[in-house]
Amino acid sequence: MWMRSALAYRASFLMMAFGNFAANALDFVAIMLMFSRIDALGGFSLPEVAFLYGTSGVSLGLADLLLGSIEGLGRRVRDGTLDVLLLRPAPVFAQVAADRFALRRLGRLTQALLVLGWSLPHLPVEWTLGRVLMVPLMAVCGTAIFAAVFTAGAAFQFWAQDAAEVQNSFTYGGNAMLQYPPTVFARELVRGVTFLVPLAFVNWLPALRLLGRPDPLGLPGWVDFLGPVVAALMCTGAGLVWRLGLRAYRSTGS
Repeated sequence: MWMRSALAYRASFLMMAFGNFAANALDFVAIMLMFSRIDALGGFSLPEVAFLYGTSGVSLGLADLLLGSIEGLGRRVRDGTLDVLLLRPAPVFAQVAADRFALRRLGRLTQALLVLGWSLPHLPVEWTLGRVLMVPLMAVCGTAIFAAVFTAGAAFQFWAQDAAEVQNSFTYGGNAMLQYPPTVFARELVRGVTFLVPLAFVNWLPALRLLGRPDPLGLPGWVDFLGPVVAALMCTGAGLVWRLGLRAYRSTGS
């Protein structure tokens, strides 16, 4: 229904999608401007940073397209309209995710795909079948990790009722951080996004393996391949938190 509504006004939809594309493209323009003055950032060349930018952007773009609307859960909790979703014979999670589905978010995803596509042939990598398969695997695992953060952040709103910005700090804020090499950040921050909120498994750790770069934390090599395991654990944990939050919901009382 929301997709048909958006496409009913084609010119408006195209302008909104292009605006979403352009707004995100400015982030990469800033990176290109930096590289007009430097040859490397934290030891990474422009194609390597573009690879980090693209893999992170594609993962967030897919998660945002599918679950971005879930951040509006706090409004439904505050005004009691979540009760309507509870009465329908469909999973509440699916209804909240589909509510006000914004197809214009394809602009973000398209922009990230273009940057990723440009970076791949320019990387100093000898492509084998295993390395080629790592790229879509990174996108799938990264999407699942961001989706888990979206879900856990939305579930927190069952108690906080207005905490969308807390969720955004880990999703959109995390994406902004993952666009840059881990070597430009303090080691304590890298540890935090590896062990506390493991966003490093979206692209940092697998990208270091793909590019032949050393791990700044000195972790064992097999840790770089734990993306699927981390994504599965995070999705399971987010699902449990969602169910706990939904059971704790008591409507507005009015």
